Amino acid sequence: MRKLRYFPILLLLQLVFSCGGHRNQSDAKSGTNVDMDSASMIVPRYAKGFDVSYGDDITLLDINDPENKEAERFHFALVDKEYKGEIPEGYIRLNVPVETAICMTSLQLSNFLKLDIPEKVVGITSTRHLHNEKINQQLKDGKTHKIGIEGNFDNEVIMAINPDVIFISPFKRGGYDAIRNVDIPMIPHLGYKELTPLGQAEWIKVIGLLTGNASLANSTFEGIESRYNGLKAMVDTVKIRPTVFSGEMRGGNWYAVGGRSFLAQLFRDAGGDYFLKDNTESGGVTLDYETVYTNAAHADYWRIVNSFDGDYSYDVLKEQDNRYTDFDAWKKRGVIYCNMKEVPFYERMPVEPEVVLSDFIHVFHPEVLPDHKPEYYHILK
Repeated sequence: MRKLRYFPILLLLQLVFSCGGHRNQSDAKSGTNVDMDSASMIVPRYAKGFDVSYGDDITLLDINDPENKEAERFHFALVDKEYKGEIPEGYIRLNVPVETAICMTSLQLSNFLKLDIPEKVVGITSTRHLHNEKINQQLKDGKTHKIGIEGNFDNEVIMAINPDVIFISPFKRGGYDAIRNVDIPMIPHLGYKELTPLGQAEWIKVIGLLTGNASLANSTFEGIESRYNGLKAMVDTVKIRPTVFSGEMRGGNWYAVGGRSFLAQLFRDAGGDYFLKDNTESGGVTLDYETVYTNAAHADYWRIVNSFDGDYSYDVLKEQDNRYTDFDAWKKRGVIYCNMKEVPFYERMPVEPEVVLSDFIHVFHPEVLPDHKPEYYHILK
């Protein structure tokens, strides 16, 4: 009877460690097994761009382009600095926990801020839309440094900082070849290529894994996931789904995002229909005015994000391009607006998709969240 009593527990443990099949590849790669607290195990559920395998003394982090499985892949072996064993072929050794890092984008920075470990960020690029008080104070105190802009990095500053790692966006035009000779590990952070809001937010687990905050990253993401899915369920069965379009005219072209983008998914999850919902692209798309007008003339809402000096208004839109007044969303005052000068959009939004979702639900279906106070987006008055 004693053996029978323990059987369900053993079965549960087997299920936990075999879940997903490809999640537990340590036997094949390092010849070892793992026995650790499940709260500290990183297992991606929505993100398609990273995977983690565990061994006794080594953890393997595999990173790939979520949009293109044929693109370059990146492999890192995470070990304690005292580790003397072999590193699997094709992997780059990385001593963990990472104590200092350079962030090339606000999306990367958002992960550190959400985990409340800004002190680990010793270098950043642009501070144009930086709102965070701690990072701004670190800049004043010389604990965090500006390293230049993409394509024109200051190698001397980077080498003087000498961080443990540099987080990069390798598939962007970032001029990273110029800093490869500084001999500092460069870790791709591909959250920006994920096709779902939760997939993007889940990259917080990568930062948690690398900095020794895996349990905190897991629990933080579980909260994000729970709130997001709870909100999504509130509008899953709505009968009326308003249409929304996005972007603005710049230099004679209209810039928007494709129908497979995480923003399009946000609109769907908020109970709306994106005007390019049948488009199969996941990144930015360039359109002419006629195409946008044909598809969005009678759309209910128009989402705009910019960094405007002063009071943004419908009159400002009219002054920018008189053709804007032809859209129903202008005529009926249906512009959903976010001013990056006023809100910490890029440094918080990637890890707060449930808050953005609340903003959109409040606009699309105000009866569902009548008391919600907008954080990022509001109807332009």
